[in-house]
Amino acid sequence: MKKIVRSVALGALLAGCSAYAASVAVCAGCHGQHFEKQAMGKSKIVKDMPLKDIIKALKGYKAGTYGDTMKGIMEQQVKHLSDSDIEAMAVLIKTQSGVPTQNATKHAADAAITAAGGQVININEDASDPARIEMEDLGNRNSISDTALGLRKTDLMGEDKVKPMAFDYDRPAPGAAKKFERAYKDAPPMIPHSVEGLLPITKENNQCLGCHLPEVAKSMGATPIPPTHFIDYRPETIMKDGKVIKEGKVVGKDLKNTADLKLAKAKRLKKLYEGRFNCTQCHAPQARVKTEVANTFKPDYRDSIYKEHSSLADAMNEGIDE
Repeated sequence: MKKIVRSVALGALLAGCSAYAASVAVCAGCHGQHFEKQAMGKSKIVKDMPLKDIIKALKGYKAGTYGDTMKGIMEQQVKHLSDSDIEAMAVLIKTQSGVPTQNATKHAADAAITAAGGQVININEDASDPARIEMEDLGNRNSISDTALGLRKTDLMGEDKVKPMAFDYDRPAPGAAKKFERAYKDAPPMIPHSVEGLLPITKENNQCLGCHLPEVAKSMGATPIPPTHFIDYRPETIMKDGKVIKEGKVVGKDLKNTADLKLAKAKRLKKLYEGRFNCTQCHAPQARVKTEVANTFKPDYRDSIYKEHSSLADAMNEGIDE
């Protein structure tokens, strides 16, 4: 009884700390605001678990002795937590009315799209509509009003009606989202699911790896990180005797400048290349917005499979003369 009281007190104390609250909010991205969801469609429903079982599971994940499909991702979530942190977190899960998050984690419309199966979502479909393209073709008009110019769509001489476009990034939880069609062949895919509680990504905390590392991606139903992210394409650069040497050539002598090195020797690694740790430098969440202008761009995927898959590793040197 004393231990339970002590845990409740600790939970109440830590709940008031924004850093600790944020660590619990991370869980809501997959488990739901009230821990009412099966994370990735695979986990137990945490809200229905007894307190002692939640603590046992979290400590087991930390020790590597508990779990099946969810083991890989959960080990990453709890490995930096102390036993007292875990106990307090479990109490917080069982006693709070809900984890405060920016948006609810129930997305009925998108869940319906996912359940229906079929093709990936084409976010440019409306923008490439022929009727819209013709309507917005300003080049074939004799005169153009100032409200038709630019993205603001208002009188250029006044600011009273100018306001930013309303948008949000409300998306289904990971494991329940439909993929977006790639903008072009081998384009970095958009993030289709909610990133609430998953950002910012740091070197010490990258929750994307829990689902997207190749060894766990299939079991999680996630897109695996491609081979290119496990290759160092940067030239080997060292300082020797006060000189900058790239790939064995002295810059300023053998090379006029760094741009003269056409192709560095690619080095295959057994772990994720350190320059790729920040996933959102290339992969971005998709806002719920209508495109402001029509789009006549037609991507050539070469094969429909590349609308949702990449062949970049195979085509990395295409068109390069060695």
